[in-house]
Amino acid sequence: MNVLVGVSGGVAAYKAAHLVRELGRRGHAVRVVMTEAATRFIGPVTFTGLTGAPPVVDLWDARYAGEVHVELAAWADALVVAPATANLLARAASGVADDALTATILCFDGPRLFAPAMHARMWAQPATRRNAARLAEDGAILVGPVEGALASGEVGLGRMAEPEAIADAVERLLRRDLVGRTVVVSAGGTCEDLDPVRFLGNRSTGRMGYAIAERAAARGARAILVTGPSALATPPGAERVDVRSARDMEAAIGRVRAEADAIVMAAAVADYRPAALATDKIAKSDGPLTLELVRNPDILAGLGAWRAGPRPVLVGFALETRDVLERARAKRAKKRVDLVVANRAADALGTTTNRAIFVDDDGDETLPELDKRALADRILDWIGARLGQLGRPGAGN
Repeated sequence: MNVLVGVSGGVAAYKAAHLVRELGRRGHAVRVVMTEAATRFIGPVTFTGLTGAPPVVDLWDARYAGEVHVELAAWADALVVAPATANLLARAASGVADDALTATILCFDGPRLFAPAMHARMWAQPATRRNAARLAEDGAILVGPVEGALASGEVGLGRMAEPEAIADAVERLLRRDLVGRTVVVSAGGTCEDLDPVRFLGNRSTGRMGYAIAERAAARGARAILVTGPSALATPPGAERVDVRSARDMEAAIGRVRAEADAIVMAAAVADYRPAALATDKIAKSDGPLTLELVRNPDILAGLGAWRAGPRPVLVGFALETRDVLERARAKRAKKRVDLVVANRAADALGTTTNRAIFVDDDGDETLPELDKRALADRILDWIGARLGQLGRPGAGN
């Protein structure tokens, strides 16, 4: 694959040389684009020696007949910025394109990865965290920063992740291990209408399910996203099916379940719905309003009961406010699913990151706090491994 490495002006710029070498060692073609400030920390000739081509520093580089940032963006399969300083994160998040690196970032429409590196107090500033969150919301992956010794001699959270870890993350972005597989993903919250203007809903943003569909498509799968109402953009390469209620979602998944190699129920499906839908707006009265609610179908349990063998692989989520692990174990057994991804509501709802626990046949595994796309990859890694154990349908397995 073609990997473009962007280097911004921080002390950790020397580590970019190790990253470029590691990516080359793993068989990738690498080119480098630098900010002017980065050249104060590491000489361009270093990257020339490592890649065989001089890095681009000047947006007006005369060696290029056309627009250098357009050419670089068209060449690359992935873009990684390491180090990504606080200044670089702010400019990239705002869409500034005033030098070769930021113009290339804005022109590139493939997978992007940023490795932040700065003093711990800079990383802790709300402005920096907002910029990082904005980049994540726009589809970028952030690797680090990590805790460790800083250039100032202090120890804190701001050190750039090690080149090997960044290279691993780049390879995850470029992975195509799900080619030929069909992954069905449910996402978002469902809406249960009370009357023509009101409904029962929840706080789910849909980000987790959308991230899973996005990464599944990027890894080569046919990704079918069945989503409740959401303003999120359709992930590139995914097939989107819009639904409203729990029963709508059950019907939509029922239509595609036989095609699936894996089904991931990341949606926050309403457990109850009004017993009757009012044809007119319910009028306000002086006294309390009593609503009769009835149970919605349990889509995940229905899939577990329907499945006759090990296919499709079933993944459910357990969003809890207490007794997270115990409830996840009970949910997995009761609903006959392969993996339950358990998390606390406070760690998942409305956030760009997640703290999760995997509960499967082997027990449970507590994961570190991860960007939702990084967690999506961990879930897909698990699915890929399980599908690998099962083999391909019709292959004698």
